[in-house]
Amino acid sequence: MDTHATGDEGRDDGRALDRAAMEAAVRLYFEACNKVDRDLFAQCLSEHVVHYLAGGMSGPIEGIDPVVERWGADVRANDSHWAVDAVYADAHRRTAVCEWTAFKPRLGKVLRGAEVYRFDESGLIDEVRIYYASRRDDSVPVNELEGFPYAERGFAT
Repeated sequence: MDTHATGDEGRDDGRALDRAAMEAAVRLYFEACNKVDRDLFAQCLSEHVVHYLAGGMSGPIEGIDPVVERWGADVRANDSHWAVDAVYADAHRRTAVCEWTAFKPRLGKVLRGAEVYRFDESGLIDEVRIYYASRRDDSVPVNELEGFPYAERGFAT
C-alpha cells in the first residue's frame, strides 16, 4: 500500500499562473453556475473540463455543455445558488481550492463543501473535484470521487 500521496497538485512545471487570475476564474465559475450562463462558463472553463463528483452523483461530468446542463437543471429544479466563502490558490502548481456554501431553497437544504481546481497552461480550469462537508458513508468500503484516477495521480491507495 502506498502511503505517500502527492497528487498532481505537487506538479511545478515552471509555468506559474497569476494567483489573482486563478481566484477570479473560480469566482467567475460560481457566477456562471448561479446565472447558468454558458458564455461565462467558457471564460473560465476549458472545453475539455472534467468535473469529478462525489460517489452516487453520476459523475464525472466532461465538457462545458454537460456542466452547464447539470448545474442548470439543479438551479431550475431546486432554485439552487452558490456562494464562495474563501479561495486559496497556488500559482506555481496551477491549483486552487474554494470553500463554498450551496443553498437549495426548494429542498430546504444548505450544503457546504470545497472544490479543488486544476488550471491548464492558458489559465482555464480543466478539472474540478468536489468534496462535501458531510458524514462518511460506512456502508461503502471506500469513500472517494467517482471515476477519479487516484493511483495514476500518485494518491495513496
